[in-house]
Amino acid sequence: MIAEFAIFSGIGSVIQDAFIALIPLSIFFILFQILYLKLPTGHVINLFKGILFTLIGMVLFLQGVHIAFIPAGNSIGTFFSTIGKAWMLIPFGFFLGMLATYAEPAVRILCYEIEKSSSGFIKGKLILYTLSLGVGIAVAIGMARIVYGFSFLPIIITGYAIAILLLWLSDRDFVGIAFDSGGVATGPMAVTFLMALAVGAAAGIEGRDPVIDGFGLIALIALAPILSILILGIIFRIKKVKTS
Repeated sequence: MIAEFAIFSGIGSVIQDAFIALIPLSIFFILFQILYLKLPTGHVINLFKGILFTLIGMVLFLQGVHIAFIPAGNSIGTFFSTIGKAWMLIPFGFFLGMLATYAEPAVRILCYEIEKSSSGFIKGKLILYTLSLGVGIAVAIGMARIVYGFSFLPIIITGYAIAILLLWLSDRDFVGIAFDSGGVATGPMAVTFLMALAVGAAAGIEGRDPVIDGFGLIALIALAPILSILILGIIFRIKKVKTS
């Protein structure tokens, strides 16, 4: 019985946060509706139904994050680092990075829109697999940084320098997609679970600081899709040259 009620632990503050997030947006819409939009009553009712569903979804998701994702990520990271096999965090991070990206709703929407906008020329599945692989590699590098303690700054500077170089080499169709992918991949799945995993791993390894070493993984996750999609754009550009 206690375990059943544990899932509602702290839900009051979650509901409060959801209301605080949505109330300004609702007020903004109401003002525009009164002053400018003058939409039919049916549209307004549907909008507020959508806001209600969004509120319920936000509460359920954020509560799940607090009682499941973050504790699980911390526990897994701490487990591998305390059993004396911290190196296992690297392949495990790669695997989880791929799965988190594959399951990310925003990534799937992006892939659908890309395939639709390109009339099927760029397959959504190809983008999905490319992003998943890129993020998996980025998480593995992030875990290696925590395990072996090398600096974060050279990785991120080198990564963006390579991205700037790839801009000139990649097919132009992929440039905008690449930079949008960076924001989409850092969605709730990556931020809530993988960041908790990194902080938990850093907390369990002797000589590592959870604040200094545990954070920064999301920056790598944001960079990985940019590089992977730009590389995919280079492959498409080469194919175009060969077929022309």
